[in-house]
Amino acid sequence: MKLFKPRTWIHAALLAVPVVATQVAVSQLQADLGWQALSAATAQEKKGPDTRETRRTPALRNNVYEKLAAAQEAAEAKDLNGAASILDGMISSGGKNALNSYELANVYNLYAFIHYSREDYAKALKAYEQVVAQPDIPIAMEINTKYTIAQLYFVQEQWQKGVNALLGWFAVTDKPNANAYVLLAQGYYQTKDYDKALFNVEKAISMYKAEDKLPKEQWYNLARFLYFEKDDVKNTVATLEQLLTYYPKKEYWVQISHMYGEQKKEGRQLAAMDTAYVQNMLDKGTEQVTMAYLYLNGEVPYRAGKVMEKGLKNGSIPATSKNYEIAASAWRQAQELDKAIPAMEEAAAKSDTGELYARLGNIYLDSDRNKEAIVAINKGLSRGGVKRADTARLVLGMAYFNTKQYDKAREAFQAAGRDERSAKYAEQWISYLDSELDRQAKLQDS
Repeated sequence: MKLFKPRTWIHAALLAVPVVATQVAVSQLQADLGWQALSAATAQEKKGPDTRETRRTPALRNNVYEKLAAAQEAAEAKDLNGAASILDGMISSGGKNALNSYELANVYNLYAFIHYSREDYAKALKAYEQVVAQPDIPIAMEINTKYTIAQLYFVQEQWQKGVNALLGWFAVTDKPNANAYVLLAQGYYQTKDYDKALFNVEKAISMYKAEDKLPKEQWYNLARFLYFEKDDVKNTVATLEQLLTYYPKKEYWVQISHMYGEQKKEGRQLAAMDTAYVQNMLDKGTEQVTMAYLYLNGEVPYRAGKVMEKGLKNGSIPATSKNYEIAASAWRQAQELDKAIPAMEEAAAKSDTGELYARLGNIYLDSDRNKEAIVAINKGLSRGGVKRADTARLVLGMAYFNTKQYDKAREAFQAAGRDERSAKYAEQWISYLDSELDRQAKLQDS
């Protein structure tokens, strides 16, 4: 049996990355922008205060606070135009110099929220940059805003700028969390710096494990992809094993089966795919045919035949000549000739060449259905495309011999003998034919 080669769809599945930086950034931004504009600094203290420096932040005056509160209330009520109008009035009334740096930072902070709500990410980004441009704003507010700026670059698919901005955020924060390392990993992935991407996603995974927390599925998937890109089969398998431990899904069983094959661990390759099959996870025809091939390679032809039979019957496996041929081969290897024959009949009928009719004739011969063998092989030879016509003619000669059509048997053996690959066997059959005719003549004389 020719060994089964992994199919393109499995390779593509291993290359697929289920999450990209844009998705991570958008979802994280939606969470981060839930804070109240006037208490941004306080909210960020939850991430831990930065003790490396202290700043004297200007006070937020009551009249400014009241206007900001009104603008914020309008924004929360989805009256974005009203909120923007209030902020415009604050800027135009006495100019920017009428506001201190902290007040101005809060104005731009709320502007950014309005622009983001309108999905105008470019304007939101400019507004956030104005926030961090203000001197003496609270350290927590600066750190949070720099992180948001990095996320917005990712949302706009400005990957390198996003990476640079995020590195700037890492430089000013003292307690980066695992999500930040994953975002940086995604940025490096998009810029194809896979070594740095892998380092950062593994850092995030190790941080979660150190806290007895379950790393997210998408983190493992990014690590799996990066190991696969580096041709690191061992760690690709190890990552898939982690995914199966915590997130047992069909695609991971299929992928790890392929990777066990890369490691020449055929037993595990078959076991992994079988685990998915018995759980009814393999709902695609290509997957089921792959399962049948693995059973054949594992010398379990009966199971291969059952897989093909079930899939062809319920329509999940396309009723093609090739698929019926696989089913017939499985049943024949399992010595289930009564099932092999109808499968090969279907395969031959759907084929454009005579090769499968010749093979069908061989199965008929094994089942002592000699007349049907003669019809099938002659049909195959007349249609053409038989790979070993000499072998087909040997089988044809045997079928003629078994039906006592000795002249036709001799013609078939002689035709087979004209190919040097079958000359020896043809000569032996002709000798046997002559001896049988001589035996019969002597019996008749006596």
